[in-house]
Amino acid sequence: MRRKVAILGATGTVGQRFIQILRGHPWFEITVLAASERSAGKKYREACRWRLETDMPNEIGEMTVVNTRVKEVKEAADVDLVFSALPGSVAGPVEEEFAAEYPVVSKASAHRMDADIPLIIPEVNPEHLGIIPVQKKNRGWNGFISTDPNCSTIQLAITLKALMGFGVKQLIVSTMQALSGAGYPGVPSLDIIDNVIPYIPNEEEKMESETRKILGTFNGNSIQPANMTISASCNRVDVKDGHLEAVYVELENKPTIEEVKEAFRSFVGEPQRLNLPSAPEKPIIVREENDRPQPRFDRNAGKGMSVVVGRVRSDPIMTVKYLCLGHNTIRGAAGAGVLSAELMVAKGIL
Repeated sequence: MRRKVAILGATGTVGQRFIQILRGHPWFEITVLAASERSAGKKYREACRWRLETDMPNEIGEMTVVNTRVKEVKEAADVDLVFSALPGSVAGPVEEEFAAEYPVVSKASAHRMDADIPLIIPEVNPEHLGIIPVQKKNRGWNGFISTDPNCSTIQLAITLKALMGFGVKQLIVSTMQALSGAGYPGVPSLDIIDNVIPYIPNEEEKMESETRKILGTFNGNSIQPANMTISASCNRVDVKDGHLEAVYVELENKPTIEEVKEAFRSFVGEPQRLNLPSAPEKPIIVREENDRPQPRFDRNAGKGMSVVVGRVRSDPIMTVKYLCLGHNTIRGAAGAGVLSAELMVAKGIL
């Protein structure tokens, strides 16, 4: 039996990705689409300006959008799980209202750093789901909130997890982030054409704090952040999809470059061992060409769920440096949420 899901923020670009990924999913069925008051009461095709390359599914287009309130979602259809693609500025209290009754898997930033709310990358820190009973007890909820990291954080943390056996001490990361990461309509064309914008509000702080939480240790009651220093610099570039990051890492041990590449190539997590529907066979793909990865050629690797690494080499100041690329609206957004929900099903949390 497939679990029935609601999508909050269904008309936005991340909401559209959720619809694209969940359509025909073996474990989940979309039963409710929720959005702002101006969209409520309309057919989805009337409320939504579809922005993906694939066509809007006909059956989705005929669904009636409801307001993002528990009462209206409950009246619309049965729901077992809520995916939140709400803007971070409004997500906080709305998600809390839903979590009183439903499991909520959130892509929004509002609750990522809350002490009792897990920030999950299924291949990296599945054990952090163990804090959910603590959260439910603390807050008196029947449901819960689990969050997904920032899009630029996800691909970085996946690659760092593969290197943890060498002892990660500190790192510097400089990002070249795609326009779709800003949502629609995003960055004005006259600002970004023939240009790079060397500032994305709050992005650097998110990468630095979220990565340490994700790679931290769950002791049964709380999550202790990883003891590493992270310095991030985030830039918006004229690319539609796919974040590219230049990463410089100091390791306690001094592995050879081939050992580092093998750590990337051999890395797998619980989603692969459990054969979850959305899990890529290889979470990390290593390219040997001198000029890869590139967004146009590599962002859809593993159906957009793999992180592509290249130009792995020694660094004269740190230990190793490399480039990593991830699809920011699939692995970095909706795909991450779906994979997290699949993991929860497999572990009996849903």
